[in-house]
Amino acid sequence: MARVRQAMACLVALAAVASASTRHGSAAAPGGTVMVYVGTYTDHGSASKGIYRLRLDLKTGALEAAGSPAESVSPSFLALHPSGRFLYAVNEASTPPKDEGAVSAFAVDARTGELTALNRQSSRGGGPCHLSLDAEGRHVLVANYGGGNVAVLPVEADGRLDPATTFVQHQGHGADPRRQKAPHAHYIDLDRANRFALVADLGLDEVLVYRFDAATGALTPNAPAAAHLAPGAGPRHLALHPDGRHAYVINEMASTITAFAYDARAGTLSELQTLSTLPADFHGDNSTAEIAVRPDGRFVYGSNRGHDSIAVFAVDAVTGKLAAAGHQPTLGKTPRNFAIDPSGAYLLAANQDSDTITVFRIDRTSGALSPVGSPVPVPRPVCVLFQAPISRR
Repeated sequence: MARVRQAMACLVALAAVASASTRHGSAAAPGGTVMVYVGTYTDHGSASKGIYRLRLDLKTGALEAAGSPAESVSPSFLALHPSGRFLYAVNEASTPPKDEGAVSAFAVDARTGELTALNRQSSRGGGPCHLSLDAEGRHVLVANYGGGNVAVLPVEADGRLDPATTFVQHQGHGADPRRQKAPHAHYIDLDRANRFALVADLGLDEVLVYRFDAATGALTPNAPAAAHLAPGAGPRHLALHPDGRHAYVINEMASTITAFAYDARAGTLSELQTLSTLPADFHGDNSTAEIAVRPDGRFVYGSNRGHDSIAVFAVDAVTGKLAAAGHQPTLGKTPRNFAIDPSGAYLLAANQDSDTITVFRIDRTSGALSPVGSPVPVPRPVCVLFQAPISRR
């Protein structure tokens, strides 16, 4: 509790220091700043109120608070509408009697970045942990970890959400009787062409592929229906390379990354290699969390929880294969999520169990990360989202 009180005191101080920053406008303001939204956990005694707003100075790397948080229940993953006018958050909780979580919609103030709640709809499953929008911003796709299913919710013109019109329940189990007794959908997003939805299911050791109907939001199993990972791998998140021909899956349980060749016409994934996210001399407990490709496609990054680091990999421009390029400690505990700013200059890591976000400057040649300033306090941070849309392609 002392740590939480200290984090909140620092947040109050930062808000006072940064009050003038709200006058700079939104994503690409003349002052060279970008708005950063932070999703958090609000349960189990957390001091968090919901979604926090920060500003990153793209010249110096300074990160400061930028206003009061938007209250929401455990908004553990966030996504921005293609127009930038709306933001969506999963509410990672299960509400009886149906044991379902929710998805919340917010309007984004174009000048200040402030969020105004619009409405909330059921996610149709317990523990929603990831969501995304289609290229036209007409549908929100959500993955429910606890329910082991996915759903699609229509988006109205004013940003509000309608009840889910598509629901798919996964079936089966994985090799680990402790973690994989049932399906656990952990990620869902669409490919570059907005034709196929890719779903990483930790409980099944599969990346399932669905054909996506942009008009109705319907999901239909592709043929083949899935790409298979090693037994006990636990695929968590996926990142598509900007070339549209490669994809990278980070495996939570095995602490590995699997590189795939991606056929965008057929919606199929073909494994190229699998390699560890950990240094050879590390033997402690670890699980991985987030994965991202730098916007220029030259480097892939993955977070280690336990080793508490960001693993860096160089991408072969011809084959798409990865080569280990080092590790950078995140200067905090349990880096659950991180994001790279749209320019590719900075990486922000959310340290869930030390209530901090660390800013790193990215070396454009080597991909190496260098800390900028001191970690910034935010209670229970678990998702980082830049206001300028980050291409998933």
